[in-house]
Amino acid sequence: MAKTSKILEALKYHEEGQPGKIEVLPTKPLASQRDLGLAYSPGVAEPCLAIVDNPEDVYRYTAKGNLVAVITNGTAVLGLGNIGASASKPVMEGKGVLFKKFAGIDVFDIEIDEEDPDKFIQIVKSLEPTFGGINLEDIKAPESFKIETELKKLMNIPVMHDDQHGTAIISASALLNALEIVKKDISEIQMVVNGAGAAAISCTKLYVSLGAKKENIVMLDSKGVIRKNRKNLPTSKAEFATDREWNTLDEALDNADVFIGLSTGNVMSTKMLLSMAKDPIVFALANPVSEIDYDLAVSTRGDVLMATGRSDHPNQVNNVLGFPFIFRGAIDVRATEINEHMKLATVRALAKLTKEPVPDAVKKAYNNEKLAFGKDYLIPKPLDTRLITTICPAVAKAAAESGVAQHPITDYIAYEYELQKRIGVDQRLITLLFERAKQNPKRVIFAEADHPKILQAANIAKEEGICEPILLGEKHKIDALIKEFKLDLCDCQIIDPEEEKEKRIQFGQEFYKRRQRKGVNIQQAEKFMRKRNYFGSMMVELEEADALISGLTRDYPTTILPALQIIGTEEGVGRVAGMNLILTKKGPMLFADTAVNIDPSINDLMDITRLTAKHARIFDIKPRIAMLSYSNFGSSKGESAIKVSKVTALLKEKYPDMIIEGEMQANVALNPKLQKELYPFSKLAEEGANTLIFPNLESGNIAYKLMMEMGGTESIGPILMGMKKPIHVLQLGSSVREILNMVAIAVVDAQITKQA
Repeated sequence: MAKTSKILEALKYHEEGQPGKIEVLPTKPLASQRDLGLAYSPGVAEPCLAIVDNPEDVYRYTAKGNLVAVITNGTAVLGLGNIGASASKPVMEGKGVLFKKFAGIDVFDIEIDEEDPDKFIQIVKSLEPTFGGINLEDIKAPESFKIETELKKLMNIPVMHDDQHGTAIISASALLNALEIVKKDISEIQMVVNGAGAAAISCTKLYVSLGAKKENIVMLDSKGVIRKNRKNLPTSKAEFATDREWNTLDEALDNADVFIGLSTGNVMSTKMLLSMAKDPIVFALANPVSEIDYDLAVSTRGDVLMATGRSDHPNQVNNVLGFPFIFRGAIDVRATEINEHMKLATVRALAKLTKEPVPDAVKKAYNNEKLAFGKDYLIPKPLDTRLITTICPAVAKAAAESGVAQHPITDYIAYEYELQKRIGVDQRLITLLFERAKQNPKRVIFAEADHPKILQAANIAKEEGICEPILLGEKHKIDALIKEFKLDLCDCQIIDPEEEKEKRIQFGQEFYKRRQRKGVNIQQAEKFMRKRNYFGSMMVELEEADALISGLTRDYPTTILPALQIIGTEEGVGRVAGMNLILTKKGPMLFADTAVNIDPSINDLMDITRLTAKHARIFDIKPRIAMLSYSNFGSSKGESAIKVSKVTALLKEKYPDMIIEGEMQANVALNPKLQKELYPFSKLAEEGANTLIFPNLESGNIAYKLMMEMGGTESIGPILMGMKKPIHVLQLGSSVREILNMVAIAVVDAQITKQA
């Protein structure tokens, strides 16, 4: 059932809305006839003529310099084999979005229906005028070797077959660090490579470049040890053939220092592992089933240093650590190729980054405050935002040093700043949030569990390991929906308050204690417990659950009231408030109050601001707060502007370390250049605001909804702030994605609450 649900979810993900995962967006205004005349005829003739006069101007006037082609013929798609060009397109689109997410590189995916390597080479060569780089993908060996080699000779832009070199680069970095830990010299180690495909050959070649000796390497393919006396050996395998009288993997592994697995699952036994030398290094990189199970390996030998291709174990060898940043650095200097010097620079940059202190955001995402260089941290984590500013400059410098950079970078400080701007941190932020939730999942009540969207979100949250769902609602309806949508929720706790008489009595008595002097008698209190938001809030209050999600089908005030009556606000807070996280191309923004306080007083606005600054830590955002108005620093004297000005002054006095300015207009708050020119005294003049506090609910609510519909942004929230325990309210009609985002926030909020 779970498998069916995942299949349906994957198909729906790719089909829903606009089919596929990519689109092309214009980067210039197209609003007027004048704009159209510049974009196309007659204005487009000018850059065309400029390029005729100076071919290098193609980088100046077109997108070539930030455009990479992901190209395949679908003959060796990971885990799927030779599925053909058309069927490989979803994979290539996926590779494209990784380029964009991690390095800000635009991609056209190109699936070529041609298996003849010579014809394939000519097709790809003809595409050179369009692209700044070529990423070859999922092409079977040995044809892939010929294709890449020939294209590198024929083309004057970077070409890389990531299946070969990506795994090689990342595993080589991990290998260098592993050898450092066990104090072994790469030139002396005995290495066994199980697998002889494109990735295995490329990995082994790179290890040799780093100092490994060919005579110390034994390579195996599906026929066993590749020996020099084997007939009809392809050139790629012959390079690593041995004259040792071995035939099998268990023979080769006897007293070996390193095992590199690029083959199939479960081919390495515990007996083989035990036969290896002291402090063995085992990189079991087959996916999804490793050559030897991670838990089995580490329980068999306490001295083993282990890496896999899986994300659920330490030391994942993941190509995303390399290819986006290698291409970014290469195309930024207009390198004519990606050469050995650039690959080795990447290896060493990754290895060095691993030894540097890990940022708190990464530690929190992986729930490991002790994350540091060692046997369980041989390479950086994929979500480390330092990767782009570490690898890209290293690649760019290596390109210049090796003479293949046509436009070397002269100011690397400015370049690093440009790299950070290219990607923003919006989607990285959400990914980090989900990873953080997975590290310490909590019990989350879904108060409207008889709604399909809620159940679908709960199912994903359970599968992703974000939370343990508790489903409130009519059991027969929930069971029917689980069956209808083929969800894996049958083992989840399902609670119908109507059927929980003893609990209703217990909860009713607790509620009566809280409300007996506020007009509620014992009979009414027990009756309230028939309502899910009351019942669920009491479960959270009595620690039978950690968080509650509700509000999909009910308005905000109705959903909040039970929680306020049962759980109440945190100490020192007079008002709860709503905050939205707005994900923009320039980075994340926090908006408050967007949901609760219609016309906040001075004290209310102070609470709202303080709560927003506090809750920014959920997202590891350092708040730079702008108190918004229609006035700039006293330019207008209306009642609202004066109120905001007073709030700003009081907050500055009470919290001198808070970065806050106001009162100010929204455009000024977001435009540091304008502030430097007009208001150089502003604390926000250097970077601008990332946290906007609105003078009333009307302005805040309108602003975030306009951003959602018109700004090309994503909004998460409103996130309820100021409760003693995590209660989070959905917008009416939220999508499954929006519900899931709120679940992740609720879990992280619960983690923080438990720590407090």
